[in-house]
Amino acid sequence: MKKIFGLFFLILSAVFAAEETSISIVNKGTVLPKIIIKDNSTLSDATLKRNFYNLILNDLKISSNFEVLERGNKQGNYLLEYELNKEGGNALNLRVKIEADGTEKSNKSYSVPSLELYPFLAHTSIKDSVNTLGLAPVEWMDHKILIAKTSNSKRSQIIMADYTLTYQKVVVAGGLNLFPKWANKAQSAFYYTAYDHNIPTLYRYDLNTNKATRILSSGGMIVASDVSEDENKILVTMAPQDQPDVYLYDLKKKSLIKITNYSGVDVNGNFIENDQKVVFVSDRLGYPNLFMQKIGGSNAEQVVFHGRNNTAVSTYKNYIVYSSREMEQKGVFNIYLMSTESDYIRQLTANGKNLFPRFSSDGGSIVFIKYLGDQTALGIIRVNANKSFHFPLKVGKIQSIDW
Repeated sequence: MKKIFGLFFLILSAVFAAEETSISIVNKGTVLPKIIIKDNSTLSDATLKRNFYNLILNDLKISSNFEVLERGNKQGNYLLEYELNKEGGNALNLRVKIEADGTEKSNKSYSVPSLELYPFLAHTSIKDSVNTLGLAPVEWMDHKILIAKTSNSKRSQIIMADYTLTYQKVVVAGGLNLFPKWANKAQSAFYYTAYDHNIPTLYRYDLNTNKATRILSSGGMIVASDVSEDENKILVTMAPQDQPDVYLYDLKKKSLIKITNYSGVDVNGNFIENDQKVVFVSDRLGYPNLFMQKIGGSNAEQVVFHGRNNTAVSTYKNYIVYSSREMEQKGVFNIYLMSTESDYIRQLTANGKNLFPRFSSDGGSIVFIKYLGDQTALGIIRVNANKSFHFPLKVGKIQSIDW
């Protein structure tokens, strides 16, 4: 059992800690409309005022829709004015106005009930502003990210964060809690693996009630790796007889169907092609690689034909993103994007150790774990813009993520 779980942990996990936030842009050169930021806030809290401005600034940059002109009497295509104010207790209100050539394009107000949620005021307002201006959408920007954060080999927490890791909230603690996976598009619940009397157990945590419900248990290991489009089925990796395979679990019928049946290791199943097929990681070539199999079928076809360590797969519609170890570069793992409808493969990272990619809800961005020497960060790839941004986690080590 320990050998199997160790192999799966090696395939799926990435562990790191970091010190300070940084942003790097991989590719520049596109002419973008210029936008000026004007902060009209009268907050007495100078730290909050500064941090919020930086969030607005970074969100605009990461949207990849603008060239941001910071402060000063510069000429821009757009002017973004905002006012952030406290309203009794810890509540915060935000008003954001967008002008183009002196004409008001948008004027909206937002609020959050507690001070700690202020990053989502920035993210939501920029997401809405981009939509109002008819620019390339960033619907993922105010979505929450789940992170399994380990402190040692026997203890880990599941935290919920914004994509910049400015907001972090511990949701599940105590014992070993691993592999969180969002259960629905509303992000009101998630699955995770815990050890119940030393038996790997899959739970569903409801964020509305703050209660965890047992779904399945299995000797060896159990991990939920993907959720169907209708949210009624999940793909799980189980090893009831110390043999890891991919299973389909129907949440309504409470039924379990074994999809793969191989004498080696099959793990990390992801739905693809309208939930009719599953992409998964297997060692049937003698090294980890990606295969695809029709649900109800028995023949697995090889998906990737380069590299000798292709792992950590994520899917969106007919697209696949995965991490691959470079054969000629020791310790280098890059992230690649491909489609089941063509032979074209696109490399998304250039160097270093980049693991555990996850598609955004619209498929236009990818979150991943980035190693930076002895430090590491949460990375965001803006696929169409050819840009990459990094946000280090200041405390703890990341084991896995979901977006």
